[in-house]
Amino acid sequence: MNQIITDVQSSETMRADALRQASEPYAGRCRLCGGRLEKTFVNLGMSPLCESFLTSAQLDASEAFYPLHALVCDSCFLVQLKEYVQPGHIFTEYAYFSSYSTSWVDHARRYCEMIQRRLNLGTNSRVYEIASNDGYLLQHFLPMNVPVVGIEPAANVAEVAKRKNIPTLVEFFGLELAQTLVSEGKPAHLIIGNNVLAQVPDLNDFTAGMAHLLAPTGVITLEFPHLERLIIENQFDTIYHEHFSYFSLVTIDHLARKHGLKVFDVDQIGTHGGSLRVYLCRAEATFDVSPNVGLLLAHEREIGFENIDQYARFSNQVHQTKRRLLSFLIDSKEKGARICGYGAPGKGNTLLNYCGIGTDFLEFTVDRNPYKHGRYTPGMHIPIHDVSAIDEMRPDYVLILPWNLKAEIVAQMRHIGDWGGKFIVPIPSVEIIDPRQLAA
Repeated sequence: MNQIITDVQSSETMRADALRQASEPYAGRCRLCGGRLEKTFVNLGMSPLCESFLTSAQLDASEAFYPLHALVCDSCFLVQLKEYVQPGHIFTEYAYFSSYSTSWVDHARRYCEMIQRRLNLGTNSRVYEIASNDGYLLQHFLPMNVPVVGIEPAANVAEVAKRKNIPTLVEFFGLELAQTLVSEGKPAHLIIGNNVLAQVPDLNDFTAGMAHLLAPTGVITLEFPHLERLIIENQFDTIYHEHFSYFSLVTIDHLARKHGLKVFDVDQIGTHGGSLRVYLCRAEATFDVSPNVGLLLAHEREIGFENIDQYARFSNQVHQTKRRLLSFLIDSKEKGARICGYGAPGKGNTLLNYCGIGTDFLEFTVDRNPYKHGRYTPGMHIPIHDVSAIDEMRPDYVLILPWNLKAEIVAQMRHIGDWGGKFIVPIPSVEIIDPRQLAA
């Protein structure tokens, strides 16, 4: 009993310290530990905000470009960008609607079914999703009669969720909002954060908020692209201003401990080119720690994630990928090929701007999201059309910009093979897919 009391007191002390740190402003140092940022991970030059799609009326106006220089902390090993733009400027109105990806919605449904069974969620539970977007995930809890609340700062996206009868707070999540919700008697039995942690400039305030909102036996699940896959697969295009941080389990474990939380399980999943789903609880909670946690931590340390010199090698891989993609595109255009893009994702704009791929290579790109139709990509000003434009043009090549969805896109568009069209997948290296050679 004394040990339990000691553990609880220790955990509460950690949370109190974290709360004090969460109130301190970020001053350009490491957003996790406060150390000086001096080591380069990769420098992608200057780039506009990746979701700042332009109207035709904006094409003649000046555009803001910011350094896309990723650094790594030599104390806690968090890979990160400096904060050049306030989050309110980026996320108040957002062009990304999750529901336009069929595979992503299906992934969310499978998650909801799994976690409902695992945690035995019911009518007396309370589920929060942070960065709930258009309700693509929380909608799956409604038939289960599990109470949900979305938290989404982009009002235009949140409105779509509300129309699906999903209660949604149009707010940025942090300690202040968590304190308000707890004071109203609304602690969380489950907090979901899918692909949001990277978009948080103040990690300590955000994590302190989750720890405060969490019920004593509650669970947090976070999904985020795994830094190991980013490096191995040359996924440099996943680095953009809207993503402030890039995580390994090593850094997540450090973050959790700092805020009186513990990682008790981890899944390696295939989304976004290879992601982690981590399960967290209060440090004093009685969830058994899965062997998966220790095994992955040991693996990350073995491959050098606690060795600062290992991080510097990534830049050379990126430079090679750029040169090979441009060589292929130049050679194809010299032979008279017509090329368009598929998709207008954030990662695509990093790739286009870093490689200097404009309308001299891509005549246009297409997207399933009607919000983007008639607009232009930031920086390179490539027009965005409806998907039907591909059938009208009948291009020789279609460059798949959301390469993480290549299987879905190839399946949807394999008919381009009818006129001899092929797909280009740029990441991890240039891959040409001829749909005529695929099994039916």
